[in-house]
Amino acid sequence: MKTKNSTVFSLLLLVTITSSLFAQEKNTANQNTQLITNIQLIDGTGKPAYSASVRIQGKKIMELGQLKAGTNEQVIDGKGLVLAPGFIDSHSHHFGDLDDHPEAIPTNSQGITTIIIGQDGGSYAMDSLTKMFKEHSMAVNVGTYTGQGTLREEVMGENDVYREASQVEIDKMKIILQKELEKGSLGLSTGLEYEQAFFSSKDEVIQLAQVTAAAKARYMSHIRSEDIRFQEAIDEIIEIGRVTKMPVQISHIKIALKDDWETSKALITKLEKARAAGINITADVYPYTYWNSTLRVLFPTRDYTNPVSAEFAVNHTFDASESYLVKYAPVEAYRGKTLAAIAAMRNEKPSVTLMALIAIASDFKEKNPNFKGTVEAIAAKSMIEKDIANFIAWPYANICSDGSASGHPRGHGAFTRVLSKYVREDKIISLENAIHKMTGLTAKHLGITDRGIIAAGNYADLVLLNPATVKDNSTIQNGTALSTGIEMVWINGQLSYQNQKATGNYPGVLIKRK
Repeated sequence: MKTKNSTVFSLLLLVTITSSLFAQEKNTANQNTQLITNIQLIDGTGKPAYSASVRIQGKKIMELGQLKAGTNEQVIDGKGLVLAPGFIDSHSHHFGDLDDHPEAIPTNSQGITTIIIGQDGGSYAMDSLTKMFKEHSMAVNVGTYTGQGTLREEVMGENDVYREASQVEIDKMKIILQKELEKGSLGLSTGLEYEQAFFSSKDEVIQLAQVTAAAKARYMSHIRSEDIRFQEAIDEIIEIGRVTKMPVQISHIKIALKDDWETSKALITKLEKARAAGINITADVYPYTYWNSTLRVLFPTRDYTNPVSAEFAVNHTFDASESYLVKYAPVEAYRGKTLAAIAAMRNEKPSVTLMALIAIASDFKEKNPNFKGTVEAIAAKSMIEKDIANFIAWPYANICSDGSASGHPRGHGAFTRVLSKYVREDKIISLENAIHKMTGLTAKHLGITDRGIIAAGNYADLVLLNPATVKDNSTIQNGTALSTGIEMVWINGQLSYQNQKATGNYPGVLIKRK
């Protein structure tokens, strides 16, 4: 028979053993955790920075607040710098470089931990991406949209997309799209200004968008025109949002016709009116006055041998004296020069040179069918800073790069340029708002719920940066110069970038729509 004292003793012994086991568990857990301390935390929601520590366990954020280091826990001293969520690039063309350079320096070096591909209507199949990630590790997360241009080429044939699709062809596209959405594609992307989709009807786009909406996915578009038919193109994406009732996003929003410069506020008013009517329309934007694409895009009506159209392009859609040929395989001597400078070399008017460069590139492609890489690309000066600043400040615009590993400097500097120029120098937006536009807001626009905000349970994609020194250094002349001020980058809890170098960790994953 137990006495009262023996019962108490047994209870005390049980508590002691339990406490000891708990302590052992905690110490064991701490061996597998990291504590980032002595930081100013900007969590991605837009809230003001505050002093805190963040604990990581495995791939995820375990807790944040005023935390003390545990036994055997790895501690990283943030030295009073800013810890933010890893930046999410909602419009990226960096994926093609990752096979040869899985360390992903162009993205990591500007704080990007997730890139979204499949933009402008061109995409990889979900099965192909899944296979790539099984066979190759890389230091960046990747999510994708399914491109309408790719669907058209698969169904209609690569050389037969310069017309409207038949209903039979549209139905085939819808079946492929549905399967891609089921496999985790984030939604449908279109590049309606590009030749693969330029000739598609609005009805074709809406039918595909309705399949996307039924899957509770999203729509993102390089709209049909960014110059002479800009307002019609804006009306089209607004209508898609109205008809499908799903979120629609304008890719790299810009005003690229000289005649319409300084009308950004009027455009924002139009978008706000659509939002007030229940249409969830948003945009992403990159911080440069020049875009990067093919020379052919400079012809709004796609008549590349028409001298009148070429002259219109030179006078209205870009500045030949500030637009650089960043890639040109047929004549290496032209690379890095302005179109005006090349015209002077050739003793021609810029409009004549523009037509000639397109013809030479077309001939090169025909004679070199196995050529890999970009034959020609131009960084065309088509925008002004005032409009860009207004778009960056719009509450429903997130930041993107639209960049790749070479060529336009945005591929190495878009995000750090925002933090340097538009936050620190021009004070267009606050640091907290800028980071929100690179993280939490972007995740919201993409439908990603477990990244973009520093919160317990979210994936530990993080960037430690110095707000006083962060700066883009890439230029047209040196498009791969690394940014400064990005001190450390974690992806899924692993340090992937430090001291302007890759760490050798490749923790990126393929992000699928849930």
